[in-house]
Amino acid sequence: MISVVLVEPQTPGNIGSVARVMKNFGFANLVLVNPKCNHLADEARWMSKHALPILKRAVVVKRFGDLKFDTLVATTAALGRDYNVARLPLTPEQLGSKFYEIKKAKSAIVFGRDYTGLRNSELLKCDFVVSIPASVKYGSMNISHAAAIVLYELSKKSEIKKIGGFVPASEKEKEVIMQLIGGLLKRMPFNFDSKRETQKKIWKRLIGKAMLGRREAFAVIGFLKKAGRIK
Repeated sequence: MISVVLVEPQTPGNIGSVARVMKNFGFANLVLVNPKCNHLADEARWMSKHALPILKRAVVVKRFGDLKFDTLVATTAALGRDYNVARLPLTPEQLGSKFYEIKKAKSAIVFGRDYTGLRNSELLKCDFVVSIPASVKYGSMNISHAAAIVLYELSKKSEIKKIGGFVPASEKEKEVIMQLIGGLLKRMPFNFDSKRETQKKIWKRLIGKAMLGRREAFAVIGFLKKAGRIK
């Protein structure tokens, strides 16, 4: 199941427009993090058109840390260089290629603040990042427009028939993997602690992009435990 998360949305109109886009492409679960306006205001209702039920069912949470999903996909307009691991993105089309795995997990596509987007600290809590290729002169997009592109790419894959049996790794299982990797990294010599932290970020991104199944996660956990016992 895929939810759409809006972080601190500023205007009812944007919330309503996103709800309408969700309805267009077959998505129904909207989560609002610390909204700065009333998501049921007249403007939101008017902009949502026939997607009013999505607004009425929207879940509101106070903090980004209150989000409980197995997979969080961040969206950003600000691209990172190779050294800025938090902002190394996939394209919406590449995200669409992972549709089946994302849908099977409890997943969310996260859209940032209307004017400033997501903070680095929030991006690092996500499994991977998606960015829409746009003009270098003006790459910032309205949230509803960005949502339309991302959700369209996901919806394109929704009718593709896949072989069943895939069970995605849970948030807890991925946390165990990261704890084991962290333990191994502590034993490794690094000239600077920042290098160790960069390694952690890289491994978190790799695990997120891989969309591990539960059996794969168990295999990785077993391997890392054995590696941790090597003197």
